[in-house]
Amino acid sequence: MKRWAKIALPILILGLSVVGAIAMFAARPEPQFNAPEPPSLLVQVETISAQPITYEVRSQGTVSPRTQTTMVAEASGQIVEVSPSFVSGGFFSKGDVLIRIDPRNYASAVKRASAEVAKAATQLQTETALAGYAAEDFERLRRLNPDQGPATELALRKPQLRQAMAELQSAEAALEKAQGDLDRTVIRAPYDGLVREKLADVGQYVNSGSQLGVTFAVDIAEVRLPVTQHDLQYLDIGKLRLNSPIEVELTAELGDTNFNWRGEVRRSEGVFDTTNRVLYLVAQIEDPYDLDGDGQAPLLMGTFVSARIVGRYAGELMLVPRHSLQRGNTLWMLDEEQRIYPREVEVVRRDKDFVYIQSGVEGGELYVVTPIDQPLPGMKVRLES
Repeated sequence: MKRWAKIALPILILGLSVVGAIAMFAARPEPQFNAPEPPSLLVQVETISAQPITYEVRSQGTVSPRTQTTMVAEASGQIVEVSPSFVSGGFFSKGDVLIRIDPRNYASAVKRASAEVAKAATQLQTETALAGYAAEDFERLRRLNPDQGPATELALRKPQLRQAMAELQSAEAALEKAQGDLDRTVIRAPYDGLVREKLADVGQYVNSGSQLGVTFAVDIAEVRLPVTQHDLQYLDIGKLRLNSPIEVELTAELGDTNFNWRGEVRRSEGVFDTTNRVLYLVAQIEDPYDLDGDGQAPLLMGTFVSARIVGRYAGELMLVPRHSLQRGNTLWMLDEEQRIYPREVEVVRRDKDFVYIQSGVEGGELYVVTPIDQPLPGMKVRLES
């Protein structure tokens, strides 16, 4: 009996434990499952608004002088004087004496030519007097002999008179040439300008045709601006044929500062470059070195500048950042529940920074500025404060 009690008691305890566990499992509360909300992206939005747009075309180029001269000697001799302004980077004014060449040989030639002129003038006076005497003698002869025929030109000394006149003209021409050669020993500045390169100095012997230096005028600078065939449609090139300039703004970074200059596109080169298929427009900037003292920064020759050329008036368009339209012409709009949905828009132009929209959206609507990697229609977003 005791033996069966020892066997039944553990079985009873085990059974009661199983029953209790089953009861506790049956009495447990049902778990609450809450579906997590999908994460929302943080985006920036802006309001669509129409505004009057005038197209701009971007380009770039290097500043160069409109007028550049390689100065050469027109007389031979030793350089005896050089102006202090005739150095690389030196400014000069129109008419300034830049270089003098030894004039002694040319001054002697002027004296000899002057003597020949005086000699020829004396000879002409002598022949004029002799021609007058010959005419008087022939008149006396006709009074004595009425049957005398007309006098010949040789009898009246007309050939000798013409020869004397020709010799005087030749002597005067030689004097004029000698004086011109003497004047050419002095090299004067043909315009207000700056010396780019100095090639001769005091004591140097130069021949006619020797290069003395390179100079350029500082009244007007030019920039060749390449424009693609696609961008030409945004410019009113027809104005140039009517001598009406196109405004352009030039920008250059000097150190940590950006400087701006106003200019005008005055002409085009008229043909497309066959190597890169661009048309070069030529912009002009007056007084690039600010010699008039207007207060603008000097625009040095050789400066690389960026240009913004004013184009045609495009009317009322909507302007959005270019990165807002990553795929085709789809712009993502925002509704009242802060959900996004796509909208196809009509794009009339894309440039480096902006997209120009003509239709497809209305003013006052909100669009997403922030690029979204994989947007889905109806996706909820959060807005940047």
